[in-house]
Amino acid sequence: MEQFHLVLAVFWLIAGGVAFYFSIGNARVWTSIAVGFFLILLGEIIPGALPILPGLDNPYILAMGHIIGTIAILVMSHGFQEYYVFTRTLDFEGSKLFVYLSVAGVIIASLVFLLINPAPGPEVRRVIRIVENTNWVFLSLINIDLIRKIYLNVKDTPISKGFIAFMVVFACIFLWKGSQLYIDVYDLENKKDLINYTISYFTNLGGNLLASISVGATFIYLAKLLR
Repeated sequence: MEQFHLVLAVFWLIAGGVAFYFSIGNARVWTSIAVGFFLILLGEIIPGALPILPGLDNPYILAMGHIIGTIAILVMSHGFQEYYVFTRTLDFEGSKLFVYLSVAGVIIASLVFLLINPAPGPEVRRVIRIVENTNWVFLSLINIDLIRKIYLNVKDTPISKGFIAFMVVFACIFLWKGSQLYIDVYDLENKKDLINYTISYFTNLGGNLLASISVGATFIYLAKLLR
């Protein structure tokens, strides 16, 4: 199973790298979306898939990973809202630098909050993870509907199929995060003999893998369309 996690790390390294490069090389309206997907790499996959690296068992790093994961879905959701407004008004505000600095500022503020409080134990990290996955599950559903509306507004443009791909991405993320949320809410980590845990565990791994592949493929596809 450790080898599978390393495979996940490779796919997310590719997906995160492509997303960040995409955010630099394209219009401001794409920045929040791309940065949000890049944050998945920082907040989730590196600590989760590369446990052999020193320091990644530190409770502050583990907790910070889940906080960055929450920031990721909030940032990309805001990005899709911006894009929807753009398709209706052809107007958007702010600059790329403002997006980067805002995200960095929120991450730093979250880290400071963790450091001035007692070290987050397993139960605290479990609560943080539940909050994170709850955001991912419900905002994934909301984003699918929002992206559908964006698609209807741009369906006559070359990039329209890219938004269909994003709907697939969020469907995969819903499976990934939804199964983890189910495991956490019912504390199935301590009931591994149940079939519920087995199904949820493999759904979690499968959704994670499909999400990483679909994210990378979507941004590569969009990059070709926007040339």
